[in-house]
Amino acid sequence: MFAVAFIVIGTASRLRPETLAPIIQVRFLDVEWIDAETLSQSMKAPESAAPLLLDVRSEEEFAVSHLRDAVRVEPGQSSFVSLPIDRGTTVVVYCSVGYRSAAIVEALRASGVSDVRNLTGGIFAWANEGRPVFKNGQPATTVHPYDQLWGFLLRDDLRHPRSRD
Repeated sequence: MFAVAFIVIGTASRLRPETLAPIIQVRFLDVEWIDAETLSQSMKAPESAAPLLLDVRSEEEFAVSHLRDAVRVEPGQSSFVSLPIDRGTTVVVYCSVGYRSAAIVEALRASGVSDVRNLTGGIFAWANEGRPVFKNGQPATTVHPYDQLWGFLLRDDLRHPRSRD
């Protein structure tokens, strides 16, 4: 169903990653969202108040770039005991556009994490807005496009070359 909605909307207008949130919400009704600007501001808070960022993409995607200080979580993971989540910690989860991360947000809430949100538009929206991404602690210039279909939601100049056809 998600792919069908994606194709219908994509043919009707120029699709952006953040415009997928209402479609994703149909599947994940209870997921709370946070936009890139709000997240960017919260990341400037002192370390003790900054959110914990969880990247729910593959190792290959994460290796290309990610948000600063993000912790990679395996897509589909169901146990979170190894994560540094303290009571009162805000957790922000992201993937490429928000679908895989919405599933993890739902799983985290079910495991008792109360302050958890999904990044609207994922890392694609973040990077498309000119916000910084990192690789090995250094600024990076590209983002893994996930695959050929989803990669069109990422600006051409940001699409990692190994993944271009």
